[in-house]
Amino acid sequence: MGHSSPQAALIYSPASQDRDQAIAEALGQAFEDATKLKIEEM
Repeated sequence: MGHSSPQAALIYSPASQDRDQAIAEALGQAFEDATKLKIEEM
Protein backbone atom coordinates (compact mmCIF):
# COMPACT_ATOMS: atom_id res chain seq x y z
CA MET A 1 0.00 0.00 0.00
CA GLY A 2 1.47 3.39 -0.92
CA HIS A 3 1.44 5.76 2.03
CA SER A 4 2.71 9.32 1.99
CA SER A 5 5.25 8.62 4.72
CA PRO A 6 6.70 5.77 6.78
CA GLN A 7 4.84 7.18 9.79
CA ALA A 8 1.52 6.94 7.94
CA ALA A 9 2.32 3.34 7.03
CA LEU A 10 2.95 2.51 10.69
CA ILE A 11 -0.32 4.14 11.73
CA TYR A 12 -2.50 2.36 9.16
CA SER A 13 -0.76 -1.01 9.05
CA PRO A 14 -2.29 -2.42 12.28
CA ALA A 15 -5.77 -1.35 11.17
CA SER A 16 -5.24 -3.10 7.86
CA GLN A 17 -4.05 -6.26 9.61
CA ASP A 18 -7.10 -6.22 11.89
CA ARG A 19 -9.39 -5.81 8.89
CA ASP A 20 -7.62 -8.63 7.04
CA GLN A 21 -8.07 -10.90 10.07
CA ALA A 22 -11.78 -10.06 10.32
CA ILE A 23 -12.27 -10.79 6.62
CA ALA A 24 -10.41 -14.10 6.91
CA GLU A 25 -12.53 -15.16 9.89
CA ALA A 26 -15.76 -14.23 8.09
CA LEU A 27 -14.74 -16.14 4.96
CA GLY A 28 -13.74 -19.13 7.05
CA GLN A 29 -17.14 -19.14 8.74
CA ALA A 30 -18.93 -18.78 5.41
CA PHE A 31 -17.04 -21.73 3.93
CA GLU A 32 -17.69 -23.81 7.04
CA ASP A 33 -21.41 -23.02 6.84
CA ALA A 34 -21.47 -23.80 3.11
CA THR A 35 -19.93 -27.23 3.63
CA LYS A 36 -22.73 -28.10 6.05
CA LEU A 37 -25.49 -27.35 3.53
CA LYS A 38 -27.27 -30.28 1.97
CA ILE A 39 -27.81 -30.01 -1.74
CA GLU A 40 -31.27 -31.17 -2.73
CA GLU A 41 -31.73 -33.00 -6.01
CA MET A 42 -33.91 -31.19 -8.51
